[in-house]
Amino acid sequence: MFTKRREFEEADLNITPFMNLMIVLVPVLLISMVFSHITILQLNLPDLTGSVTQSAEKNRQLEVVLRESSIEVYYPSGVLVKRIEAKDKDGVEKLDYEMLSMVLQEIKKQAKDKSDMLLLSEAGVSYQSLVSTMDKVRAFRTITAASAVEVDLFPEISLGDAPPMRGEI
Repeated sequence: MFTKRREFEEADLNITPFMNLMIVLVPVLLISMVFSHITILQLNLPDLTGSVTQSAEKNRQLEVVLRESSIEVYYPSGVLVKRIEAKDKDGVEKLDYEMLSMVLQEIKKQAKDKSDMLLLSEAGVSYQSLVSTMDKVRAFRTITAASAVEVDLFPEISLGDAPPMRGEI
């Protein structure tokens, strides 16, 4: 009996669809990585240990008190430099962060070596207001030699609770 054997051909591996997928997928993943950037700030709590040497230092403390309707800047501690009331825009009160930045720039001109400040906020202040205030306190943008430059103001931020307004209990 005569048996005929069939010769098997090796199958070709078709990787063209896989390569097309990689050509599209890799750039999309690389582009999306830019949008998932997270910034972390190093924050400090106020120092509660009282001593004679620290009390003199505390008197030179810069304090920004963030309230729902205003921002108060104290420098040195207890001396009101400026109270910035919220502006009414389109029926909504908005805090004036540009004025805050200008006041802090003037304080920075007086105290060039100072880099720390105390940010005190009321309980009802929104998270967005707190973050926007921290951004304005840390640095400001200026134009130098035809390019925008970010200049540090007070990057070392300590957080705390705001004291009640005068006249409140």
